[in-house]
Amino acid sequence: MRFALASLATWRMTHLLAEEDGPADVVIRVRARLGSGRLGDLMDCFYCLSVWVAAPVSLAVVRRPREAPLTWLALSGSACLLERATQGLPAATSDQDGQPATQLRRASTDAM
Repeated sequence: MRFALASLATWRMTHLLAEEDGPADVVIRVRARLGSGRLGDLMDCFYCLSVWVAAPVSLAVVRRPREAPLTWLALSGSACLLERATQGLPAATSDQDGQPATQLRRASTDAM
């Protein structure tokens, strides 16, 4: 249960930092200040950023310190899988007639 919650938290925080403007545009302002340097580039890459977001989160999950490196990588990996699973899916699950949207089925199978 702790790992599942940590995976969702890692995905959420990484998605916020890499893809969203944030509340009151705070994240976008930070991203603009960082510019095109190393940290700015890091903020633009979900997969790169997930590694660093997962590091402190892994410490909340592990019971023994020697488990931390593996948990760190696993949390980053699960965040990446969640990102891939949620990319490109349309918001609607049915068309105007109430029939299942074929785009949703097509998008979910294309992601695999």
